[in-house]
Amino acid sequence: MRRTPERLDLSLYLVTDTRLCGAHGVVQTVAQAVAAGVSLVQLRDPDCSDADFVALGRALVGALAGTGVPLIVNDRVALAAVVGAAGAHVGQHDLDARAARHLLGPAAWLGLSVQTLEQVVAAQQLPAGTIDYLGVGPVWAQQTKPDAEPAGGPGLLARIVRRSPWPCVAIGGIDAARADAVRRAGAAGLSVVSAICGQSDVEAATRRLRAAWDSAPANGP
Repeated sequence: MRRTPERLDLSLYLVTDTRLCGAHGVVQTVAQAVAAGVSLVQLRDPDCSDADFVALGRALVGALAGTGVPLIVNDRVALAAVVGAAGAHVGQHDLDARAARHLLGPAAWLGLSVQTLEQVVAAQQLPAGTIDYLGVGPVWAQQTKPDAEPAGGPGLLARIVRRSPWPCVAIGGIDAARADAVRRAGAAGLSVVSAICGQSDVEAATRRLRAAWDSAPANGP
């Protein structure tokens, strides 16, 4: 696995949801969203089989070819290389980050979800080079992940960003209207699911998010 591109652009990070994409499909949704400004894609489908996950992942890799936008797989770290993904993302209750890095090798990207300052402190005890960025949230209440922790709010997001030595991307209840608060908190980007997946006009929805982020005043690191 190669670390491509050499620097992750977390500014508009799409996490897929097969159910929400519906008849439009994950691949078409991703292709349209990337054309409209998505900078990073995470394949997340906890309900499908490994074989279906690999097939969908490979289709996404094909759709992303030539765009410069990498694909990250959620949780199923062992399948990242089979898919041809650029890396993986793990949560607090998924595979341990050290084990994930061992499976991925040194050249792939690895993200870690955190919800608290204590989890950031714990992540700082990991060997150097284990993780590359943090996914922080949920920041606001959300409906797409039933087992998510309670919303922490933009104030906690800002405190985590200040404490983290890694770039942070915010997730949870984020839409174009909240991009300003996310950027003011110092985050490197916003991550969305339902703000793109399942929208009647994927490209228009993505352009609104892209414009909201790009026009928001930066703050913090």
